[in-house]
Amino acid sequence: MNDHDGPTPGNLVATVRAVLPSLTPAAQGIARLILNDPGMVARSTITEFSAVSGTSEATIVRTARALGFAGYSQLRFALAAVVARDEPERLVPGDLGPDDPLTDVIAKVTRAESEALADTAAQLNPDRLGAVVEAMAAARKVDVYGVGASGLVAVDMAQKLMRIGLSSHAFTDAHLALTSAALVRPGDVTVGVSCTGETPDVLGPMRLAGKAGATTVAITNNPRSSLAELADHVLVSAGRETAFRPGALASRISQLLIVDCIFVGIAQRTFATSDAALRATRDALDEFLTDTRRRNKVTQNHERAEPRTG
Repeated sequence: MNDHDGPTPGNLVATVRAVLPSLTPAAQGIARLILNDPGMVARSTITEFSAVSGTSEATIVRTARALGFAGYSQLRFALAAVVARDEPERLVPGDLGPDDPLTDVIAKVTRAESEALADTAAQLNPDRLGAVVEAMAAARKVDVYGVGASGLVAVDMAQKLMRIGLSSHAFTDAHLALTSAALVRPGDVTVGVSCTGETPDVLGPMRLAGKAGATTVAITNNPRSSLAELADHVLVSAGRETAFRPGALASRISQLLIVDCIFVGIAQRTFATSDAALRATRDALDEFLTDTRRRNKVTQNHERAEPRTG
């Protein structure tokens, strides 16, 4: 991120949300004020904002730099652009409440997930994504580590890569993940999926795989996490936690977006082999389903033909 230009208005929201967990408590308070009322921050001098936030001017400047800006003035300009583009409405969508009718649940969940996708796309750097795609396309095998909701994403990635002919396995058990990580070698790729980037069951195998020479990739909400520090390549997902959507669940949809982008990128670069693999796997599944339906039909006809007794 360029310290002089800072994030663009389009990805400022995503940037603030992404770095929020890694900030100091005082800086987190400033960041939340930015998300809650960007217009107020854009209109305030640093002295005025210091009074509102209850923090020192030095802390405000450090927070602005942590967000990728040279100083508070550049942050104000970016926030003014956000306000001018009518983006404040999407900064903090209404949280789900225990008494919300299902119509509101549908609207709020849809909005939150749409914003997670938009925020992820805004900070998904094409060069970083391309480097991951190139490494995976050339890999001997790809191991994917994740637990809980991120484990579901790991399984989805492994299944997709397998469909296009890549040797890929998902590990949602730490012992099995460590066993596989101990056997990787240079040219292999390992992917750690973790919302917080601090999941021990993911950090352990990723650390071991890195020492063995594998190319390591992190998919995480927190670009300053332990997982991000371990990885050669970091792809940042987004997802806002609420009372009814814990962080891992909130970011699952954006993690899947990253997985899909990687999958399509690899399929493009290895089109001949990927297309042949997709056709072969599709044919195998179609044949299996056809045989299953045929067997079921024969069984049903046989049961109808049998005379009833009793």
